[in-house]
Amino acid sequence: MSEYGLPRASSEVLDARNALAHRVVRALRRAGLPASHERETAAVDRAGAVVHVEPDAETASASVSVEWTCDPGMVQAAVDDLTAGNPGTQAVRYPGVIGLHMQSALIKILLSAGIIATQNNDTMNPEGVLVFGLMTDLPPALRPTFVPPGQETHD
Repeated sequence: MSEYGLPRASSEVLDARNALAHRVVRALRRAGLPASHERETAAVDRAGAVVHVEPDAETASASVSVEWTCDPGMVQAAVDDLTAGNPGTQAVRYPGVIGLHMQSALIKILLSAGIIATQNNDTMNPEGVLVFGLMTDLPPALRPTFVPPGQETHD
């Protein structure tokens, strides 16, 4: 059981989720972005993409997700303004605005690496990215067939 009373995923399921999370980290790093798995101790103290793995057996959305984290100093400035009762400042808006811009880039990078990713429709985490698996996991009939202009092959 998890801390919230939900059943924990089996070790095999967690292994598969962690393997997908590592592929996500690797794809983002290959694109030149700072990325880390949430279990890495330094992940909390640095900016970049943080990949989360859901440990519960039943999830309401994807079992792997990605969030963009701004520089810790910028996040602290936002927290300071919020606790001071100044919710309309640039410092408060900045992390969310950047998160929304990065969400689109993260999804495109992951899709180009063959990883199925989409935006999170959660109003509590609107800039999150949900990861569902690899495109190669899909049956051939369900795999995307779009080829970007200029990359098509002519027989």
